[in-house]
Amino acid sequence: MSANPRAGRWLVTGAAGMLGQDVLAVLKDAGIEAAGLRRADLDITDPAAVRAAVEGVAVVVNCAAWTDVDGAETAEEAATAVNGTGVRVLAGACADAGARLLHVSTDYVLPGNATQPYGEDAQTGPVNAYGRSKLAGEQAVAELLPQDGYIVRTAWLYGEHGANFVATMLKLAAQRDTLDVVDDQHGQPTWSYALARRLVELGLAALEGAAPGGVYHGTASGRTTWMGLAREAYRLSGLDPERIRPTTSEAFVRPAVRPAFSVLGHERWSAAGLEPLPDWRAQLAEAITRPAFAELLRLPSTR
Repeated sequence: MSANPRAGRWLVTGAAGMLGQDVLAVLKDAGIEAAGLRRADLDITDPAAVRAAVEGVAVVVNCAAWTDVDGAETAEEAATAVNGTGVRVLAGACADAGARLLHVSTDYVLPGNATQPYGEDAQTGPVNAYGRSKLAGEQAVAELLPQDGYIVRTAWLYGEHGANFVATMLKLAAQRDTLDVVDDQHGQPTWSYALARRLVELGLAALEGAAPGGVYHGTASGRTTWMGLAREAYRLSGLDPERIRPTTSEAFVRPAVRPAFSVLGHERWSAAGLEPLPDWRAQLAEAITRPAFAELLRLPSTR
């Protein structure tokens, strides 16, 4: 281990995605040498390519994933090839190279039927194909990197780069007087940039030997529903929150079942000397001031 944990080189897979771009930005601001590889640059299911990419790297942040939740229902094998087999290839290469792996996972590995926040050691039980594919990846990391593998589950992610719920709600504000939004699914809206900062902090703690491997929950503190998130986004943007009306999941039937309860506990951060991520409202208040979100509020009305 380097005496200066910031001296090691980092690798970010899935670098073109919302979270991958934010991780690279945080690393740059921290003065940490890092390379970002997009899907076109690296197929994580290719063992030879992955071994070459990981060689000489201190920390790998895996943001590469099949993220089409509904699409996975009819293409589970393809989803598992990326989210399961690909992660196994990456974990094996990290084990051989002596690199730490920070693997981004999801609340969808859990059954979603609890009434209290899920602990990091909670029993898994995915309710859809996407969740099963992501669980396969978690199992690979735990098996191959019991000490140097970090599984960071996140949920309800939004950010400046790419499609996400908050951006969609703000776009629709210019097109519709009212919106019906689900109010019976509970979770923790998490800003991708805040998660990126936490991933870098965790990686540095890992290099210092201060963070044990295993499962961490990378979600905002507090809880709300999709309707609550939409209303808060409108309030912070100077829009009338009452334009958001409550509805149920039955009104928006989708191919993949969604967990009704995706609230995660954050007890394990203390083992790494870190506090849980801030409350979701505080994260949203900071995120909404970013140029990409502010620009959405200047869209011309189509009504």
